[in-house]
Amino acid sequence: MRFLLRFVVFATFAVLPATLFSQKRPITEKDLFAFAWIGDSQLSPDGSSVAFVQATVTPNHDGYQTAIYLLDLKKVGSTPQVLTTGPRDTSPHWSPDGKQIVFLRSVEKEGKFGPAQLYLKAIGGDVNPIRLTDMAKGVSSPSWSPKGDALVVASQTPQDQDAAKLEAAKLARATGDDAHVSDVRIIDREVYRFNGEGYLDASLVPQLYLVYLPKADGTQAAPWQLTGGRFGVEEYVWSHDSKWLYYTSLREEEPYYDATDHNAIYGIEVETGENHAKGLPEAKFTDELKISAHGLAVSPDGKHIAFHAAENPVPPANLASHQQSDLWVLDLAWDGDKPSASALRNLTAKLSYEMGGGVGGDNTAPRGAGHAPIVWSADGGHLTDVAAKDGSALLVSVDVNSGDVAELTQAKQAVVGYTASGDAKTVVALISNPLMIGDLFAIGDGKAQTQLTHVNDALFSKLDLSMPQEMQVAPTVHAGDLHGQTIDTFVQLPPGFDASKKYPLILNIHGGPHSAYGWIFDHEMLWMAARGYVVVYPNPRGSTSYGQSFANVIEDNYPNDDFHDLMDTVDAVVKLGYIDPEKLGVTGGSGGGLLTDWTVTQTNRFKAAVAQRDIVDWANWWYTADIGEFRQYWMKPAPFDNLQAYRDRSPLTFVNNIRTPMMFILGDADYRTPPTAGGEVFFRALKYKKIPTVMVRFPRESHELSRSGEPWHRVERLENIVNWFDKYLMGVCEPQYDVAPVGNAGCKGR
Repeated sequence: MRFLLRFVVFATFAVLPATLFSQKRPITEKDLFAFAWIGDSQLSPDGSSVAFVQATVTPNHDGYQTAIYLLDLKKVGSTPQVLTTGPRDTSPHWSPDGKQIVFLRSVEKEGKFGPAQLYLKAIGGDVNPIRLTDMAKGVSSPSWSPKGDALVVASQTPQDQDAAKLEAAKLARATGDDAHVSDVRIIDREVYRFNGEGYLDASLVPQLYLVYLPKADGTQAAPWQLTGGRFGVEEYVWSHDSKWLYYTSLREEEPYYDATDHNAIYGIEVETGENHAKGLPEAKFTDELKISAHGLAVSPDGKHIAFHAAENPVPPANLASHQQSDLWVLDLAWDGDKPSASALRNLTAKLSYEMGGGVGGDNTAPRGAGHAPIVWSADGGHLTDVAAKDGSALLVSVDVNSGDVAELTQAKQAVVGYTASGDAKTVVALISNPLMIGDLFAIGDGKAQTQLTHVNDALFSKLDLSMPQEMQVAPTVHAGDLHGQTIDTFVQLPPGFDASKKYPLILNIHGGPHSAYGWIFDHEMLWMAARGYVVVYPNPRGSTSYGQSFANVIEDNYPNDDFHDLMDTVDAVVKLGYIDPEKLGVTGGSGGGLLTDWTVTQTNRFKAAVAQRDIVDWANWWYTADIGEFRQYWMKPAPFDNLQAYRDRSPLTFVNNIRTPMMFILGDADYRTPPTAGGEVFFRALKYKKIPTVMVRFPRESHELSRSGEPWHRVERLENIVNWFDKYLMGVCEPQYDVAPVGNAGCKGR
């Protein structure tokens, strides 16, 4: 087996004297309680200040609180100042003149936080914010009109009057003189609940509302509903003259029957004054297209709309499991003051960049994260965007005419988000790397980066952390499918690593499968290493950021060859000589949980396994998951028409091969990978087979447990994973996992 080992050192991390390292300590699971996360960041119109969301853990460690901070860029080394106090303030947006800011605030009442409403605050002084909306379902996605005289927000709205009456009829049941409000749900759609949200109300859809500013006398006109009907609005953007709103909408009753995901781009002409005619005329710009547009951005001259979308695939049989996200431009033709679609161009179709993409970590802001926009240059010749490539997330500039891409930031880090001035000349990016959760950096010429915030420096200055090593491992199975590509692999070593010693190893498998590990902060990897493990976390075939063909080579073959890639990476690290081959563990979440289950059915080399939010029975998952899998990519068609294909790729089929003690980490509110299709099944099977096994169930937690679950639950998840490995790889006593006391013979204390 051939492999290349590279040690990666950033110039920004200087070598410190050994005496300083002796004063540092390993990171702990509970350090999460002290983390601070920067989220949505917005540059002022003149580029002199940045408003950003900062999230922290609540004092009792049961949730998160957010406030908005203001950083003055004119003063070098200035400290961010609190602009709003929270505890649930998000989505800051500057007025076009830079004198005011709007944001979303949820207010607590009787122990519960209500829906978010829109607030307005003047910059400077101590004037309290003014609430601008009081809508029953709250508002989201605020956006100023470029003229600055009004804003548009989205709010959940009854589909139409008839739908509202029908819903009322479903709920109200007269019984004599008494009225009974039913709590029974009548479900008639395949997608009826969603991970993290619970049951969906199909009678409500997001519509756009125009919100007016208060007048000089303190009065304020009521919000004006701009869109309506049976179908809601997804995303929207203003034209630069404030006359048009462009938005996307998916207008199919049951889109999961279609072979491709697609929406359309629409537009309405808007008059921001208070005198409106009902029924604003609507224009449709992408009638014939079968693509799903998101991230709309209008050019300064109003003649082009940029957005992200996957290339239109050939339906239905050749629908690839992963369609790379590209950067597109829709050209508009104008007849007087009326636009129409002229041409559509995919700028990055032949490139391996995942436009608008990123790499996976476990510590982006759990609330108020925001998103990375597409930004036009002042002359309309270039687009700034975030793109994933080779395990990094980069800020890039794309030539609108040629599609040429120039990288604006350094590799081996992750741009999580960014904000830019109107002319795109001033750019501030939120950047993470394996030693930094995320801070704001000013981006200069030649990939220069100047750090502006240091939100976690006080804590991290005390921690003994090291960058992961990077390996390129040559695959041994069906390598021709990869056309010479290697398996990008990260290796996190324990503090005080000594290559002459033998260490236990944990193979950590990412989910998706179409996602990627990368150069981003991962508390989990650092914590496992701090407990004495070498952590190996690869990007096997199927991973994103390495080109569409690399991601899609697992189509109709998942899991299978990706498993062999994982074993090749373990073999490569073992050959380095510092791993005890008798002390190997494996874990992973979601798709990584599935691969963990698959691994222990294919080999007995691992002495312990922890499957998190997993799938063991594809057919069961097809019937119960929250996402519409009528277009199943990895086994086609439906299980009752091709059950053998589902069985061939289900770990449950090979359960009799398991000899490995297994733990299952499961969220009780996980609808993405329901426990009944995963860990619950294997737990019962392993109990029957008398193989050591436990389930660790997390109440209230969805599929996002590891990233935005309740802080205490995130900590307890980490503790249980490592405790299980300690028990079977280190011989540590962990009696909480024993059915009955077993004594201390051969069992070490901590």
